[in-house]
Amino acid sequence: MDTEKDFLGKEPVGRLLLRLAIPTVTAQLINMLYNIVDRMYIGHIPVIGDAALTGVGVCMPLIMIVSAFSAFAAYGGAPRASIFMGRKDMESAEKTLGNCFMLQLIISVVLTAILLLGNRAFLMAFGASDNTISYGVDYMNIYAIGTLFVQMTLGMNAFITAQGFAKTGMLSVLIGAVSNIILDPVFIFVFDMGVAGAAWATVISQALSCAWVLLFLLGKKTRLRLQIKNLRLKKSIVSLCLSLGLSSFIMQASESVISICFNSSLQNYGGDIAVGAMTILTSVMQFAMLPLQGLGQGAQPIISYNYGARNGDRVKAAFKLLLKVSLIYSTLLWACVMAFPQVFAAMFTNSQELMDFTQTALRVYMACMLLFGIQMACQMTFTSLGKAKASILVAVTRKFILLIPLIYLLPAILPLDKTLAVYMAEPVADLIAVTFTAVFFTFQFKKVLKEIA
Repeated sequence: MDTEKDFLGKEPVGRLLLRLAIPTVTAQLINMLYNIVDRMYIGHIPVIGDAALTGVGVCMPLIMIVSAFSAFAAYGGAPRASIFMGRKDMESAEKTLGNCFMLQLIISVVLTAILLLGNRAFLMAFGASDNTISYGVDYMNIYAIGTLFVQMTLGMNAFITAQGFAKTGMLSVLIGAVSNIILDPVFIFVFDMGVAGAAWATVISQALSCAWVLLFLLGKKTRLRLQIKNLRLKKSIVSLCLSLGLSSFIMQASESVISICFNSSLQNYGGDIAVGAMTILTSVMQFAMLPLQGLGQGAQPIISYNYGARNGDRVKAAFKLLLKVSLIYSTLLWACVMAFPQVFAAMFTNSQELMDFTQTALRVYMACMLLFGIQMACQMTFTSLGKAKASILVAVTRKFILLIPLIYLLPAILPLDKTLAVYMAEPVADLIAVTFTAVFFTFQFKKVLKEIA
């Protein structure tokens, strides 16, 4: 491999992270708009806006599941491909790409069938009411058709970024996001299609992104090319990718489970307005989660490649810089949310009642978000190093061991408004989880550096 292609192992870490992270963070910010722009437009539909927003918000667990399955294969496969590239084993890297592509194709077909057949039953179980179920069903019936496009765009784009083509990865997301932002108001308001219009805008936009990603991976500029000979599934490759991708899958799929727990509990204590506020809260949380994931994705090729090349100093330097930048971002966003919650709430609704309710809930729900930079930096570094078990443990601890039990426990034991007690489960779980993750990562990272040495 020539010097130009070996930039992941040669270029100064600070400059390299800046070069890779700016496009990946930008891509995640664009992706955030992609995810929330439907809800912003839907919440402002005259007369039905609040009910429609709540109905579509109940769809979020299903949408998160679709995204989680794309992470299951690709977010395990992409770091593996980078590690193979660091070892100069391009054949294994391309086989990893081909196997992950076929896995996602199979998963897409299965998910599409499940979503089309069972979305109404799922939505009722997830917290929809008789007033909101029709909007959720209208949205999901159409969104399910685009499952293949979502899987391929999110999954295969990870392999573009893993090669160091961060700007190309950003363009993949930009194409879909800009299309969605343009098509949403046209379909929703001009064509008067309402919620169904928002869903069609999303599907068409994802299809355009998917076409761009696949054309790049089949073209001449990519270092890892998608080839028919590598599509045959091999157990040794699949097992390694899925074991590493399991932590990312758990992180994203658990968001779906947690959303169900929150919605069902809030419907019990606060009704539709509490569920509607939760839709806004999870949307604002994406302002924190997605850019932090973008930073981690920018650092991933650096950490994975140099881990494969056994360059411990560059691995250590990349993690320290990732941690510092992640903490600065999470702290700044936390300060904005605490100071101006009404600005974030107003983005999604023009109902004064829902806005007033959401302001208080938002401050409670995101009280410990300033520490989340630590959680995400450690989580993404575990994945970049191929440490599947450690990454899974961190993900499971925060989501399943802490957050889900607290959603039901805190309303029963705290002398507070029951609805606010449900929202408080998030910051309590975050505080405990970040403490555990920081201590656990410190010991594990020292072992990794000794292993490299």
